[in-house]
Amino acid sequence: MTDTTFSLAQILPAMPEIYLTAAVCALLLFDVFFGLKAPGRTASFTLFLLLGGALVTLVTADVQVAHLLFSGMYIADNLATLLKLAAFLFVAVALYYSGDYLNRRRIHKGEYYVLSLTALLGILVLASAGNLITVYIGVELLSLSLYALVAFDRDNGVAAEAAMKYFVLGAIASGTLLYGMSLVYGMTGSLSLDILSSALSGEPSLGLLLGLTFIVVAIGFKFGAVPFHMWVPDVYQGAPTPVTMLVATAPKLASFALAFRLLAEGMAGQVAAWSQMLSVLAVVSIVLGNIVAIAQTNLRRMLAYSAISNVGFILLGFVSGTADGYQAALYFTLVYVLTTLGSFGVILLAARDGFEADEIEQYKGLSKRDPLLALVMAALMFSTAGVPPFVGFWAKLRVLESLIHGGHLWLAGIAVLMSVIGAFYYLRLVWMMYFEAPGDLPGKLTRAPIRLMVVVNAFAALALGLMPDALLDVCRSVIPL
Repeated sequence: MTDTTFSLAQILPAMPEIYLTAAVCALLLFDVFFGLKAPGRTASFTLFLLLGGALVTLVTADVQVAHLLFSGMYIADNLATLLKLAAFLFVAVALYYSGDYLNRRRIHKGEYYVLSLTALLGILVLASAGNLITVYIGVELLSLSLYALVAFDRDNGVAAEAAMKYFVLGAIASGTLLYGMSLVYGMTGSLSLDILSSALSGEPSLGLLLGLTFIVVAIGFKFGAVPFHMWVPDVYQGAPTPVTMLVATAPKLASFALAFRLLAEGMAGQVAAWSQMLSVLAVVSIVLGNIVAIAQTNLRRMLAYSAISNVGFILLGFVSGTADGYQAALYFTLVYVLTTLGSFGVILLAARDGFEADEIEQYKGLSKRDPLLALVMAALMFSTAGVPPFVGFWAKLRVLESLIHGGHLWLAGIAVLMSVIGAFYYLRLVWMMYFEAPGDLPGKLTRAPIRLMVVVNAFAALALGLMPDALLDVCRSVIPL
């Protein structure tokens, strides 16, 4: 259903983006007049704006059927609403975790929050992208904000180097995406995803296959899949920890939206072609990510390779080319972001002045120094490893079920094998926290509100595991069969 009139009914579904754009402008002014001498005010105002954005998303979400608005540029549907709501909430939690770290490092500046909101705006645009142009705008808005955030600490040479690598490789990926889109446009004569889905059917031409290949390469880079993962470990280790947490969490929602809008919707007629490409990326990501993670001694770098392997699971959800697989991929993405957010929250809590708490050895005996923090980290590691009854187990199981139902038994077998191998480095951290003599990590430092938030984070991973259908039913409702 396409509405070409510019009316209130057309504007309301786009209120989250409109609200956030206004919020960025308000935040800039607020920081100039009230936040320069007291950055905590800017942080509190940002959290207020994000909670307001979540409320706006809920209030304006009344979508019974998908609508194409603004001449087909914008999709208003239940999937977009869920991704936007999750993005608002996850970014709010990430920024809440960040304030204390930024204060101690004396880099608590308003630009951090402004760039975080512009990155969030890119996620929202991608969630509702109905046109190749809208897709590209969302990708660039998110990417440029993340490049700047990685280099946010100007006195940190390692962060500047990581940002430069990220920027150069990201620019290549953006060019690849644009070139692939141009080839697809040349084959079909349309930029609209709904027209592309009906036009791209039958036996693909060489030009179309080439365009699809470039698009899949760009999607692989945005996810951080092998062999386009080179930026992931450097950015995870080199960026300030709060920035690493942002890069590792909410943008995964944007990557899912990018893959779903472009492939599952725009290229629905060529599932056989792009699913084979994704299966290769998924397998090598799971294998390399899990094996290389075992050799890591830096916790953030270990989580980087863990992210690469988990991205492989998300891509496996797309391989089946069915709604069941897309539901599994969405479910896995939400669960992964939730657990990763908590893991980096623990690292931020453990850090001190001049001490990043990012070496695995430093977590030895953590249960004796800070039992609550050790328990939270153990729960999150169990969930990420896929140990029942935590929600990570059900997320992996849903992806495996979608593969089996789609007849991809060999992919399911590889995923199970690598999950068992990958559990080693998660459980190694748990072993060190509970069964090794205390290391160099400083003693407990009480930050009650943030500690409460990481406890809630870990409890959510357990509660959703005990009631796995709660979140899964939501995913089924936004991507119906």
